[in-house]
Amino acid sequence: LVAVITDGSRVLGLRNIGPIASLPVMEGKAILYKLLGGVDAFPIALALKEPDSVDSFIEAVLPLQPNFGAVNLEDIAQPRCFRILRTLSEKAEIPIWHDDQQGTATVTLAALINALKLARKRIQKVRIAFIGCGAANVAITRLIFAYGANPSLCTMVDSKGILHKNRTDIEAKQDEFIEKWELCKITNKKGHTGGIAEALVGADVCIALSRSGSDTILPEWVSKMAKKSIVFACANPEPEILPSVAKKAGAFIVATGRSDFPNQVNNSLGFPGIMRGTLDVRARTITDEMCISASKALAQYAEKEGLRPDYIIPTMDDWKVFPAVAAAIAVKANEQGVARIKTTFDQELQRASKIIERTRKMVETITASGYIPLL
Repeated sequence: LVAVITDGSRVLGLRNIGPIASLPVMEGKAILYKLLGGVDAFPIALALKEPDSVDSFIEAVLPLQPNFGAVNLEDIAQPRCFRILRTLSEKAEIPIWHDDQQGTATVTLAALINALKLARKRIQKVRIAFIGCGAANVAITRLIFAYGANPSLCTMVDSKGILHKNRTDIEAKQDEFIEKWELCKITNKKGHTGGIAEALVGADVCIALSRSGSDTILPEWVSKMAKKSIVFACANPEPEILPSVAKKAGAFIVATGRSDFPNQVNNSLGFPGIMRGTLDVRARTITDEMCISASKALAQYAEKEGLRPDYIIPTMDDWKVFPAVAAAIAVKANEQGVARIKTTFDQELQRASKIIERTRKMVETITASGYIPLL
């Protein structure tokens, strides 16, 4: 059983709506866990006495451990979410997963791996402009850099402009914005300044998780990117630039967070299989290396189906991708010594497939009988 826990302080597309209003979102998350991963999840919205306190959140979560096999943190404002994840991961005896960070990063890396294959570019050489400096994009940078991207070639843009070593506003709050200040120091070696427009000049890749609105990134900025440019415009509910506009401006591959456009980069492709594999081997934690293994599994699954500019990542309609991710997670957990149960790729693939297929048949049966409406 997985606990899906929030305080409602940063709900996707809705911002700080509080615990009561955020509960339906957590219920939706629990449904996705069941439908896609065969994982039973329970929504928990914390009405904290001190809403801005990191300690009160941690003190509310730790005592819940005996009831759950893992915790999924969800929709928590930054920078608190970083410290909450870090502290809980250190203190808890069960895996702590922040899907807004780790899940989004895993799926984004998978899409990037395949996009770069099609563009015939090496990740070690590409210039990436990360637009937005929230929890998701900070985690994305960490995973992409761990996979091989060169931080010094990359730029990151927050609401005040490009990050660099002379951003005194961030330096003054470095104890609070630890991850953001670190990015100021390791990215943008040439010291570029300005905003989104300047960051995109000559960039091979744009990974945007910033402000919702199709005028956030303008087509004339995309036109100044490198040849065969890759644009991930993943703000919800509206991407930073519409795919048709980005394509017309010269983008080779465009992805969004939306299901009604090609190349949906959505963490729902990742967390069901990741948690299935984690629970099946009773893993003590979920490491970045496990996330990278999941990214590779997603990328390889799509590659087997045949890559093209409008298909760089699997869709949620193909349920067999989730057992493949679970198997990759289980094997890597064993390799890293964080699994309590030994297994092989084929054993976990068979186990996860059986569990997920059973769940899907259950849902088909109860919808066909009319007990629940067709989703």
